Amino acid sequence: MALALHIPRSHRSGERGGRRGGRPVDRAGHPDLVPDSVRERQLPTTAHHLPHTPHHPQEYRMHPYQDPRLTPDQRVDDLLPRMTLEEKAGQMFHDMLMMNADGTLVTETDGSMLPFTTPEMIEGKHLTHFNLLGTYGAREMAIWANNVQELAANTRLGIPVSLSTDPRHSFTDNVGASFNAGAFSAWPEPLGLAAINDPELVEQFADIVRREYLAVGFRVALHPQIDLASEPRWSRQNGTFGSDAKVTGELVQAYVRGLQGKELGPHSVATMVKHFPGGGAQKDGEDPHFAHGKEQVYPGGMRELHLEPFKAAIAAGASQMMPYYGQPIGTDWEEVGFGFNKGVVQGLLRDTLGFEGIVCTDWGLLSASTIFGEPHPARAWGVEHLSRPELAAKSLDAGCDQFGGEACPEEIVELVRSGRVSEERVDVSVRRILREKFVLGLFDSRYVDVDLAEETVGRADFRAAGEAAQRRSLTVLSNRELSLPLSGRPKLYVENVDASVAAAYGEVVASPVEADFAVIRLRTPYEERANKFESFFHSGTLAFEGEELKRIVTLLDSVPTLVGINLERAAVIPEIAEHAAAVVADFGASDAALLDVAFGRARAEGRLPFELPRSMAAVEAARADVPNDTEDPVFAYGHGLEI
Repeated sequence: MALALHIPRSHRSGERGGRRGGRPVDRAGHPDLVPDSVRERQLPTTAHHLPHTPHHPQEYRMHPYQDPRLTPDQRVDDLLPRMTLEEKAGQMFHDMLMMNADGTLVTETDGSMLPFTTPEMIEGKHLTHFNLLGTYGAREMAIWANNVQELAANTRLGIPVSLSTDPRHSFTDNVGASFNAGAFSAWPEPLGLAAINDPELVEQFADIVRREYLAVGFRVALHPQIDLASEPRWSRQNGTFGSDAKVTGELVQAYVRGLQGKELGPHSVATMVKHFPGGGAQKDGEDPHFAHGKEQVYPGGMRELHLEPFKAAIAAGASQMMPYYGQPIGTDWEEVGFGFNKGVVQGLLRDTLGFEGIVCTDWGLLSASTIFGEPHPARAWGVEHLSRPELAAKSLDAGCDQFGGEACPEEIVELVRSGRVSEERVDVSVRRILREKFVLGLFDSRYVDVDLAEETVGRADFRAAGEAAQRRSLTVLSNRELSLPLSGRPKLYVENVDASVAAAYGEVVASPVEADFAVIRLRTPYEERANKFESFFHSGTLAFEGEELKRIVTLLDSVPTLVGINLERAAVIPEIAEHAAAVVADFGASDAALLDVAFGRARAEGRLPFELPRSMAAVEAARADVPNDTEDPVFAYGHGLEI
């Protein structure tokens, strides 16, 4: 049979799939934003882009699983019996990779972050699912993706790799949760999208994310995050759509449509929705990445409310689901982390809610690890006493298919060979996992066009859309004596604002006494934590206190001041609200976006996606599972002014 090129369907001539609203659409129903001149380009016909046939390099012999004319189920039926137990076990792990800055594979490691090289992972452990750590150029990421796929193509069965990523389209840079936009278009955080509350915009955003991800080879998004922001101190709120279950449900459906299309297919990026069954109700707002934050509580009896967004995601066809680390306390659920919780995963998610997709655990449930040189235990809350094989067996029994952030397939092999887990149980999960690879078209189109990647990622119209969304998401909380919008070219004193940007709006001066107006940018306060990894997860107090608060209020009283405050969590700002000329909340926005709104050049449309409490005492008295539960908030949920 003739040797076929691995050309992504979305790059092939003539496969536009029709039109929607006058614009070409692909087969998944997505608007086609790629220019004709780019769309018609095919991959170079070089050996680097050809499928590899290890046993027959001169003659390509197609097995049924390699035949694109067959259905995904037929192809899985052929492939699964061909696999060794070791190859099956490798599919059940979704670990992390890093890349060299030039797109080459990591072939040496000192073990400080990742213990195995890329060849060891793919060739030695048979893994084919990885999320990429770090921020790189678009061209280099595409080169790397092709190098990874080429390595996988040369293995015995040539199973392609599913590359995944945490969010990469905003301003937060947290190695454990998300990366700043870098080469990609920059948008507000999900909280900012919730502040706008426009499902059509969220679908447009997710569609642009899809196009940029596909260009560099990402086929699984480790998002959206649809927990409810019900505990104001919780560190993961900036990745959510806020505190309202109905809004979150509507926005997650738009998000899934944008990434996956009407149904999962070759043009899709699969969504791994998290964190089931909702992680916002953490005791004292601590995060269960860490042992002191493992308890999830429901003092207000609102457990069902936290499930509503997940029901919406399932209805929209979300492909994958990630249970959270949290250990439920004081409920009728077993008091073990959700990744080990059979009543939650098998009972609730699969049997009651009917989810049929892949369930992948959160990262690091089985193995202790070293992060930034510091030790971290396995996040096996409630079952810390179990051995690693026992943990794996309990998670499989709970209904999970894959282990995130792990690379120990030998444990699955030993569990089967010892008779503690049946190979039939392994096959159930591996079938789901392989089927998604076929549905995504990875067996037929594993490589990406490097030139097209460079042209697509961060394209001008994508960046413009993101910048417009930043401006729309800004939320005007107060505007005393109609201080905004500003006019003319006032003398501006600025803090945490790029002076070169501010100079386009007024004359930048060195001190408040020289200024007509001041513009300062603040961030939600948090408590410093000694552990380096935990320092990325901002927890604890939300209040400005002591000398810092005194300094801010003194400035506000000395010159009319716009305070732009980045709300990654619900800051406690009664004194700032009282003394500032104006307060504008941002959820990821540039200096230019803030100043455009301040000078009336752009319209802020945001409304608060959670309330802003009056005091830390009010926060501590509120119930962790009840959204917007603090007494007499400074600004209520949904607050926002027009200027």
